[in-house]
Amino acid sequence: MSSSDAPAAGALLSVRKLTKLFGSFAACNEIDLEIQPGEIHALLGENGAGKSTLVKMLFGVLEPSHGQIVWQGQPVAIDAPGTARKLGIGMVFQHFSLFEALTVAENIALSLDSNIPLAKISEEAAKLSRAYGLPLDPNAHVADLSVGERQRIEIVRALLQNPGLIILDEPTSVLTPQEADRLFETLFKLRDEGRSVLYISHRLEEVQRICSRATVLRHGKVTGACDPRRETTGSLARMMVGNDVASVQHEGLGAKGDILLEIAGLSAPARTPFAMALKDVSLRVRAGEVLAIAGVAGNGQGELFDVISGEYTVAADDLVQLRGKTVGTKGINPRRLIGAGFVPEERHGHAAVSALKLSDNLVLARHQSDRKSFLGGSFFNVIRHGAVKQATKRICEAMDVRKSGDDPAAGALSGGNLQKFIVGRELDRRPSVLVVNQPTWGVDAGAASRIRQALVDLARDGSAVLVISQDLDEIFEVATDIAVISEGRLSPSYPAGDLTREKIGLLMGGSHESKTHSEPAHAH
Repeated sequence: MSSSDAPAAGALLSVRKLTKLFGSFAACNEIDLEIQPGEIHALLGENGAGKSTLVKMLFGVLEPSHGQIVWQGQPVAIDAPGTARKLGIGMVFQHFSLFEALTVAENIALSLDSNIPLAKISEEAAKLSRAYGLPLDPNAHVADLSVGERQRIEIVRALLQNPGLIILDEPTSVLTPQEADRLFETLFKLRDEGRSVLYISHRLEEVQRICSRATVLRHGKVTGACDPRRETTGSLARMMVGNDVASVQHEGLGAKGDILLEIAGLSAPARTPFAMALKDVSLRVRAGEVLAIAGVAGNGQGELFDVISGEYTVAADDLVQLRGKTVGTKGINPRRLIGAGFVPEERHGHAAVSALKLSDNLVLARHQSDRKSFLGGSFFNVIRHGAVKQATKRICEAMDVRKSGDDPAAGALSGGNLQKFIVGRELDRRPSVLVVNQPTWGVDAGAASRIRQALVDLARDGSAVLVISQDLDEIFEVATDIAVISEGRLSPSYPAGDLTREKIGLLMGGSHESKTHSEPAHAH
């Protein structure tokens, strides 16, 4: 390494020309990055920009193709997560790796590289959680904890390794605003102790609030670095995607028509020991309306989506109504035939089969609702491939789905592009009712803007749109009305303009005191 390539004096971590090749594709292409002691450093970029690949190399999950990692002035080879932890690098992944049937202390014990008595782990975890404002009961079972408490487990077990650097991947995506504020206080405490944080987030307001430096990746390369406190969210987004990100336009939205989706006093038992029961849920969504349901993950969102979509039928037909027709005991296809569309939360395996082509996934989703268009023959058992391919192309063009070929496998698309296709597959039918669960989960700013605008446009054209989301920025961007789900109960709905983030945060914590639970949402 030449003198000009030497890491800055005192840098905690430096990477030089770090590259990861998958075949001929460079997921990370000669990345240069430096993190100083006692700083919160943001790593920004679109989906597929190389962020996950980079941090997996830093944590020993992936091996670099070439380049160098320098830790506290010494070149190192990080060949496994255990090696990273011994050096002083901890990581909290976006998706938790916890066993729900085990206690907090037992989950922490499983992640430790040394054999420490459980009582000692419980004592240290309790002490550490108090010191950093992350209260935990080491003897509590994970299944009984909120998502915010589960994240505390991940952070505490990382802190038990006494790291100099903690990598956090989308840490606030499952938190209420109040929980996010408490997390930021913890990060400031870590920073003040001289520890460093590498912070990955699509929420640019958070980055501006807590980070003193940011490195931006695009197409596997570093395209810029800045002090995010001196930037706007627009300029940060422009650095990430290479052009301006359009804001959602609401002109013409507001005139509401007939009730197209209604649930009246629906209760449903939990289907598994770790599922959430629905308790006296009522809601109405009218033509021309976007009703957004906020809530921390695990409070009944998935169960609510399932009973609306027909994946899980309920005891009586009249508990769920679509366009005035009772459908509570009917499955998905009858509801699609009435004019409803559904986008589940999980892209791979639920909304799409990763190994199948986009066109085949289109047929799987719409073989009943588009039977005459997509299927031919005397018994409708022959696929009209020309019509299906034409529809696939139309959807990809309408939603700007970027792909490597005309009809690649769903799994070959980035997460954001697959999400655009899945949403577009439903929008292409122009459904009179659309229900979407986490429409832009893990999606970059450009793709998120396109999806959100499409939802607003559908409502403007007279459809009823129900959006279930954990992203408050998204909710305020698309919603005409907002309700909150907590512990399987749904609050009444409120005009979006009447709510603040703080009020929603209180409702997310179960504060539905302003109206009774049995009052139908949207009663105003």
